[in-house]
Amino acid sequence: MKNILILNGSPRAHGNTAALVDAFSRGAQEAGNTVHICNLRTMNIHPCIGCLQGGKTYDSPCVQKDDMDQIYTLYRSADCIVYASPLYWWSFSAQLKAAIDRLFAVMEGSSDNGAPAYQTNLTAKECIMIVPAEEDHAANFELINHYFDGYLQRMGWKDAGRLLAGGLMQAKDIQNRPEYLSKAYELGRSIR
Repeated sequence: MKNILILNGSPRAHGNTAALVDAFSRGAQEAGNTVHICNLRTMNIHPCIGCLQGGKTYDSPCVQKDDMDQIYTLYRSADCIVYASPLYWWSFSAQLKAAIDRLFAVMEGSSDNGAPAYQTNLTAKECIMIVPAEEDHAANFELINHYFDGYLQRMGWKDAGRLLAGGLMQAKDIQNRPEYLSKAYELGRSIR
């Protein structure tokens, strides 16, 4: 089975994203996977400062010392990464984007044999996107789909699924859309 890291970028503790993450996690665990959820809203993660000085230390590759060190450890051992975020301006939330940007430090520097670190540290992973949003039409998700496609291509990762859940504006709207919770659960169960 697989190690799954969920990066929950929602600023709401009990909103639509959290409900989808919980359903996904339940399905993934029932399928025999190990799941780690990082609720980024409660973590101290500073934005990338663009210093290009990362990669010198394996366990703590970024020069900034904050809660990203917890994520680096989980990230390295993960077989599957889940990006969960409400749709903010047709992209991920600032909380999730900050964590994604800081993952760059894993690819900086050189490995022990002198090769660029990104060649050593970019292990093949599966990636999933879970995105609730207010609007419920394909054009609403066009930009985030384009970003995710590019990200997967650049990282060499496999697209393991997407749940784009439109029509969810208020924190409890998910209660009126049980089909999304079922889809999240089944997406979690599909990871093997």
